[in-house]
Amino acid sequence: MFFTKTIKATEEITKTDLTYGLSDDTVKERLLLYGENKLKGKKKKCFFYLFFKQMNNPLIYILFIAIAITIGVSIYETINNNKFDFFNIGDWPDAIIILSVILLNSLIGAIQEYKAQLSLEALKKLSSPETMVIREGIKKKIKSSNLVIGDIVILQEGDIVGADLRLIESINLKINESSLTGESLPINKNSDITFDDAISLGDRVNMAYMSTIVSYGRGKGIVIATGMNTEIGKIASAIDNEKDKETPLEKSISKLSKTLGIISIIVVIFILFIDIVWIFIHNQTNDTRVWIDSILNAISIAVAAIPEGLVAIVSIILSIGVQKLVKVNSVVKKLNCVETLGSVSTICTDKTGTLTQNKMSVIMAYVDDRYYKNEDFNKNNINTNLEFLPKGMTLASDAGIEDGVSGDPTEIALVTMAKKFSISKKQLDYEEIRIDEIPFDSNRKMMSTQHIKDNKKIMYTKGALDSVINKCNYIKIEDNIRVLTEQDINKIYDANKYFSSKAYRVLALAYKYSEEKIKEDNLIFLGLVAMIDPIREEAIPAVRCLKEAGIETIMITGDHKDTAFAIAKELGIANNVNECITGEEIDNISFNRLKEICEYIRVFARVSPKNKVDIVKAFQANGNIVAMTGDGVNDAPSLKGADVGIAMGKTGTDVAKSSADIVLVDDNFTSIKKAIEEGRNIYKNIRKTILFLLSSNISEVLAMIIMICIGLPTPLIAIHLLWINLITDSLPAIALGMDNSKENIMKEKPRNINESIFSNGGLLITFGYGSVITVCVLLSFFSTFWLNGIFNWNYIVNANITCPNILLKARTIAFTTLAISELFHMLIMSNHKQTVFKNIKNKNIMLLVAFIIGILLQVLVVQIPLMNKIFQTTSINIFDWFIILVISLLSVIIHEIRLLFKKIKKRK
Repeated sequence: MFFTKTIKATEEITKTDLTYGLSDDTVKERLLLYGENKLKGKKKKCFFYLFFKQMNNPLIYILFIAIAITIGVSIYETINNNKFDFFNIGDWPDAIIILSVILLNSLIGAIQEYKAQLSLEALKKLSSPETMVIREGIKKKIKSSNLVIGDIVILQEGDIVGADLRLIESINLKINESSLTGESLPINKNSDITFDDAISLGDRVNMAYMSTIVSYGRGKGIVIATGMNTEIGKIASAIDNEKDKETPLEKSISKLSKTLGIISIIVVIFILFIDIVWIFIHNQTNDTRVWIDSILNAISIAVAAIPEGLVAIVSIILSIGVQKLVKVNSVVKKLNCVETLGSVSTICTDKTGTLTQNKMSVIMAYVDDRYYKNEDFNKNNINTNLEFLPKGMTLASDAGIEDGVSGDPTEIALVTMAKKFSISKKQLDYEEIRIDEIPFDSNRKMMSTQHIKDNKKIMYTKGALDSVINKCNYIKIEDNIRVLTEQDINKIYDANKYFSSKAYRVLALAYKYSEEKIKEDNLIFLGLVAMIDPIREEAIPAVRCLKEAGIETIMITGDHKDTAFAIAKELGIANNVNECITGEEIDNISFNRLKEICEYIRVFARVSPKNKVDIVKAFQANGNIVAMTGDGVNDAPSLKGADVGIAMGKTGTDVAKSSADIVLVDDNFTSIKKAIEEGRNIYKNIRKTILFLLSSNISEVLAMIIMICIGLPTPLIAIHLLWINLITDSLPAIALGMDNSKENIMKEKPRNINESIFSNGGLLITFGYGSVITVCVLLSFFSTFWLNGIFNWNYIVNANITCPNILLKARTIAFTTLAISELFHMLIMSNHKQTVFKNIKNKNIMLLVAFIIGILLQVLVVQIPLMNKIFQTTSINIFDWFIILVISLLSVIIHEIRLLFKKIKKRK
């Protein structure tokens, strides 16, 4: 609260001396007491911790149990047979494949989390490496990390403020606080002001804050806070304490994993019970091999129930989505946020640089009792006063020249306006040499410069209308200079009111010829210029498109309420000033009240970093998936707290980029709209991929359970199921993830945060097609016995003894039928609402590539002798392949019949 303290009070509280500064001994004591002026973060978790943390999942536990049992059985069989055979050690490939999948998934997850830990690294680099201070009466440069409370800091143009300061001197001092407060223009500082009450961060003109930049003038200040106690330190703490968010998809998959884990355990126990019942019924309690087979059956069921490749495939699809987002100028840092984009229902966006062009521009002028628009600013305009206006404004400025224009954004805009009249500042400075000046002062709110022109002295004064008009006695209208009347003043103020209603920033210009020493009196009023940070033209249709998609755009800015509302109204974000609220008003209401007003408030102005976090949380508490855009240090906590944090690539600070999930390369709001469109499509692809994979797992589980329950040999073994789950299904799943069907996708409303993967008919699709594939597998398994003339039930029950070769062939054909059926199922799942033939015709060539490769891989497993040994399969002939193809087409035939009946029903 040092902004409420006088300079003398601050000097006493910090126990320093404005002239002498601190002694070296005092500095050492305070460094020991308060620590270095550095920002701290959480201790990094080591990579191995993160790696093993990924295995904390119910499905992983079940797979580890399966691995342990498989290895145990393999060791038992090796000892029992007293013989080592590399290809016949029980089911060793099962254990190796399962373990490989677990390790791969853990590695991918650990890498992602390790990268996320770097969020605070950029914060530590923001403080100025060196700061000029007064210690023991001597000016010296020190490392900013050595600043302590009570240090007297000297500020000059271009300096980065090294700690929080109570200003004790300010000479034309302007500090750019956009990275901290969101205010787009540099703030005029005044050390002489002392406030009585609490005010917002952006209005504390007697303070300077760590990480902000001195853009103009000079000053001094007393250090009143260092390290984590500074305003930026509080932001760092907020980021540090913010828990990593869980995306809707992660929540769904986590819930699915727990459900599948429970189902797997129940099914395994059930199958073991059934197997034990059959063992006792057939009086095989003394047969060790039967007991081992029962255990392996249970493992097979566990493997069948768990989609081992699900996490890896979802990661691959998200990676594909990342590449698509690069094409729309969006660099994704965190994979899981890609699908969250598709769920976004609220976008909280900064104004400056995102919705606007992030540069001041003169948009209108008032000269000769007339208004002139931007298109009137050109060298062909015959109005000499309109040309004189930017000329005088340019001379009365300290902006840089020509292509290397630098300085205050307002003055840069004036130089740019002059260029439209082919007026060169460089040439002006040469033709009208500046001989004297009265610098800008925050109390006077104007500046004046005196020049020599044609051996005459001319003075230009620019500044706030109230300040300039009080110094004017005359007015120039066209070629006439006359006394300024009350009627003239009323007209001028009417023009100012008109500009203010549009939230334009207004500057007035006056001049006079005088041989006397520069003095601001008896001036001739010339005109007004109105400027604004213009909106991006493409932002208007983007906001409209998002609204049609059910997504509300919320403006959160450090600018004043009137300016923010004017921009919001033009963009179509807000229609009434009642839809706007300031940060100061937010500070005076409860969080529950904030939640209520978030239902209708669309513009938040003059907000603090804490306000931004609260706003994001309030929208989230109302059930919204929130995307937050930002570029400054002040945006970092809200970027991290939002469901999707989006930082600006061009103007964004390192802190913002580190805290965000996505970085916009072009700082363009339109890119957000495109990214959401891609996000929605990616989620659709992930959803149908998950349904596709689960359909496969259901068909496997059902086939195994049915056969075990009726006492018959299983049609598949564990390694067959692993091959299907990890290899045969993977390519089709990835192919589905590459679909690019966006038709009417931005006409749909955002999906509900609690929406299940199985909503909108997902459960019926999964079980329906899974059941059809189950029938295909069982039909192909039994057909092998029937075609070999075996119809005797008991003969099939004991097939591993009575006809092991036919059982081997039956399992090979069932295994292959399952693989081929899944490939046909992929073609259906591309779009289950239209025929397979239309799906084949779509532009996703990967569907056909996956289909062909899937067939070739299955041929490899079945027809190569070495693979026969590993996968316990046997070679089959052309007739067998024909049978497999015919049976596998059953799901396609049923799908086409279903669509036909649906079409007939619609016609009725």
